[in-house]
Amino acid sequence: MSEKATKWLPIVESMKLKVDYDELTNCMRCGFCQPSCPTFQETGLEAASPRGRIALMKAVVDGLMEPNESFQKQMDLCLGCRACEPVCPADVKYGSLIEQTRDAIEDHRPHPLWVRGLRKAAFKGLFPYPKRVRRLGSVLHLYQKSGLQTVARETGLLKVLPEHLRVMERVMPEASGDGVVERIGSLHPAKGERAVARVGLFRGCIMDMMFTGTNVNTVELLTEVGFEVVIPEAQVCCGALHAHSGELDDARGLAARNIKAFREAGVDYIVSNAGGCGALLKEYDHLLSSESPEVAEDARWFAERVKDVSQLIMEKGNLHALKQLVSKASEEAAVTVTYQNSCHLRNVMKAGNAPRDVIGLMEGVNFCEMTGADSCCGSAGIYNLLQPKMANDILDHKMEHVKETNAQVLLTSNPGCLLQMKAGVERAGLTDQVRVMHVVDFVRERAKK
Repeated sequence: MSEKATKWLPIVESMKLKVDYDELTNCMRCGFCQPSCPTFQETGLEAASPRGRIALMKAVVDGLMEPNESFQKQMDLCLGCRACEPVCPADVKYGSLIEQTRDAIEDHRPHPLWVRGLRKAAFKGLFPYPKRVRRLGSVLHLYQKSGLQTVARETGLLKVLPEHLRVMERVMPEASGDGVVERIGSLHPAKGERAVARVGLFRGCIMDMMFTGTNVNTVELLTEVGFEVVIPEAQVCCGALHAHSGELDDARGLAARNIKAFREAGVDYIVSNAGGCGALLKEYDHLLSSESPEVAEDARWFAERVKDVSQLIMEKGNLHALKQLVSKASEEAAVTVTYQNSCHLRNVMKAGNAPRDVIGLMEGVNFCEMTGADSCCGSAGIYNLLQPKMANDILDHKMEHVKETNAQVLLTSNPGCLLQMKAGVERAGLTDQVRVMHVVDFVRERAKK
């Protein structure tokens, strides 16, 4: 064996162990996935499509090609939006394949020292510890409110950052060191005669640090429509960023902690207001399927109860109470809105229409469906930070469709999508014309008019 081939052998062996070969062979190469794949649509390259990536994975496992830099580049270029899955006639679990492949690559990828340090700090030192995430929120809040942010912007210090990071800094919401529990407590009774169900709110990590108000509004909305809400304090990060970045073992560890926290809380449902988090929560049974029978059973119990907030409201909530709540908005406050799908809410949780149904219940709201709303916005967790060119190409095309709606408010159901769409509005020069909001925040705002 040549020295060059030996270099890649550890990744090959790792892929043989971790990648589901039966799932690789399920792909029929029909190409139905290609029109739904954002990276294929942008590049036109077969290798940048789900079918092409699966062929590359199989070729590596079969020993027909090396998992070299070009191979790894294509695996990294995938958004993980999973728009290919609903259109696949063979029901190929592409999301699992790309995660397994990235996990195998990360076992042996020779990152520079600073990258290894950053990954370790984020995946092992920050996200698994909610108190540390909130401390980071306090630091960001200090930066935003102490005048440091103004100084950094006016003196040009931020010019050392790449352009896409400068845009993200401009659209970053007000961070907080106090999460939803610290603000309003962990137990909230339902309003009305009796509770429809007892639900556990998944507060998230970045969600609770940068969108604390959305978490508070979620609790208030759920109690208004008949749910008792508990927020288990032992919960941790969902593990989605870990799973998408080749850190599956860490994702499994976080999943086990969350399952224990919510099971002990005695909830009927686990509710998420972040599509990216909700999708992994919904797939804890798959994530932990190779564990002991007891762990796997607990994971199934958990996954069966995960619902997006809009989905739970439409399926189980008191819709009469919701209609009364939002009918308070006057006709004078009529507004045109459009909606950008959360890919994981649509493609994994299968609840893409639920936010639209909630919007449809509100008086004085004119809904305009956006062309390409089902297509990824380019956020994809931290994809927009790691692959800025592709993310911005996708985003700029998205903004063309936003303009066509003439909407005053652009709604979404995921914090990453929300930040990405805010960045898009900034890049397109639409900041004076279009507000970007989470659906829950929009409902609460309309209810208070």
